[in-house]
Amino acid sequence: MIKKILVPTDFSEQALSALKVAAQLASRYNAEIYLLHLLELPEVLIDGPSFQNKSELPEALYFMRLAHKRFKELMEEPFLKKVKVYETAEFDGAFEGIMDYVHKYEIDAIIMGSHGANGFQEFFIGSNTEKVVRHSEIPVLVIKSENPDFKISNFVFATDLNEENIPALRNALKLAQEEKAELHLVYVNTPNKFKTTPEIMKDCHSYFDKLEEPRKKLNIYNEVSVERGILNFAEYIKADLIGIGTHGRKGLAHFFNGSLSEDLVNHAKRPVITYKI
Repeated sequence: MIKKILVPTDFSEQALSALKVAAQLASRYNAEIYLLHLLELPEVLIDGPSFQNKSELPEALYFMRLAHKRFKELMEEPFLKKVKVYETAEFDGAFEGIMDYVHKYEIDAIIMGSHGANGFQEFFIGSNTEKVVRHSEIPVLVIKSENPDFKISNFVFATDLNEENIPALRNALKLAQEEKAELHLVYVNTPNKFKTTPEIMKDCHSYFDKLEEPRKKLNIYNEVSVERGILNFAEYIKADLIGIGTHGRKGLAHFFNGSLSEDLVNHAKRPVITYKI
């Protein structure tokens, strides 16, 4: 059960969309929101003797005060009125600060906004956000756009039918149960790693035997690449959420390495949740 939600924010429109979703989930699960704004520590405070160059200090204090001013404005938003929110502004690197905060406050899930005009591709290639997804030990929910009524009815979970993916699937099944959502398990069959139907079904039976859960229907989707298959299948069933398991570089590289056409990127505005394998 989710009780502590971390929302890193830079006060952008995307971060606000993530916070709105976090507020909805916090209300449903009676959870608390930890709102974190990270400021890069000026190099003079890292490399030089302690505070010798005082000319940099006023600038740092200015951005800290500005952050607290923005926090105060956010806390007046109606969607946060009935939610417990702890806001923090700290000098730290974005990735390092988020990971430290997760461990310090025993956070259950991270909710982040996706930046960049290219949405899906931009999120998964480069940047501190990618580092969080790759290395986070807890689920990371990425919000692509405004979701005034965030409900999960159709939840797509992509699997390669590998045993190591089972813990991630268990987490996805748990979320689907809590949200009363239908979980659509999908395996994408591609030309370069083509398997016949009997081969896939053999892998599927072994997979479910090790899962030790009631068997789910497996959707086999044929596409030129795994990422196109996931996105097109999600579009086909009008999914509210896409879920994947990831373990460091291999996980994301397996599912999302390679370019997507502009049209497919535009279709990938639905939220994505990642689970550590």
